[in-house]
Amino acid sequence: MKVAIIGAGNMGGAIARGLANGHYIKAEEITVSNPSQPKLDQLKAEHPHIHITNSNKEAAEGADIVIIAVKPWKVEEVLKPLRLRQPQILVSVAAGLTFENLAHFVDPEMPIFRVIPNTAIAECASMTPIAARNASDEQIKMMIDLFNEMGLAILIEEKQFAAATALTSCGIAYVLKYVQAAMQAGVEMGIRPNDAMKMVAQTVEGAAQLLLKNEHTHPVLEIEKVTTPGGITIKGVNALEHEGFTSAVIKALKASV
Repeated sequence: MKVAIIGAGNMGGAIARGLANGHYIKAEEITVSNPSQPKLDQLKAEHPHIHITNSNKEAAEGADIVIIAVKPWKVEEVLKPLRLRQPQILVSVAAGLTFENLAHFVDPEMPIFRVIPNTAIAECASMTPIAARNASDEQIKMMIDLFNEMGLAILIEEKQFAAATALTSCGIAYVLKYVQAAMQAGVEMGIRPNDAMKMVAQTVEGAAQLLLKNEHTHPVLEIEKVTTPGGITIKGVNALEHEGFTSAVIKALKASV
């Protein structure tokens, strides 16, 4: 399975690193194209078996999967000259471009996937919503398996994409804002910054694992386990609510749609 990644910026580079770190696609089957050389050289230094090129056509020629990881306003300029068609598979990570938009730039009957990983894909820990058009069940399973190896992938309808992007791609920034705020509190209380960062990051990971590894749980149930009557945790939880924590999170996510 040969994969071409067009664009070696933050997302294209993260996808290339995630694929190369996984086992589903061999590094030597990955070709990354980018107009400038420094980002390609950095990728090559980290993963010597990845192929790099400044030519998008060279990267896409013979590729089974072509991943477009450029800014949305550059997609038409990049895609049209490639003349992609079946049996190739197009994967777009360009936010905001619908299947109808993309179909104008390629063979409209070819399988197209819209995929929005977050930057944690470089650590094989992305949350990746996927929508599909003209794809067989086998191709959908392949795409889910591919991105599951780099974290967790969920198949959704295209109409849910804006909301899913807010929760996952934008959402990672909001989680990190919480981590940053908790670190500041830790420092004020006498914890060294680096120690505070590790404590909070591991706590966030632990909370995530409690939810991901038990389908019968819920945040409310896990919060109840650590909020004893008259205890310190419930005082902190109530302080968050008094300051509008839940409302602020909801407003931030809705503002991202």
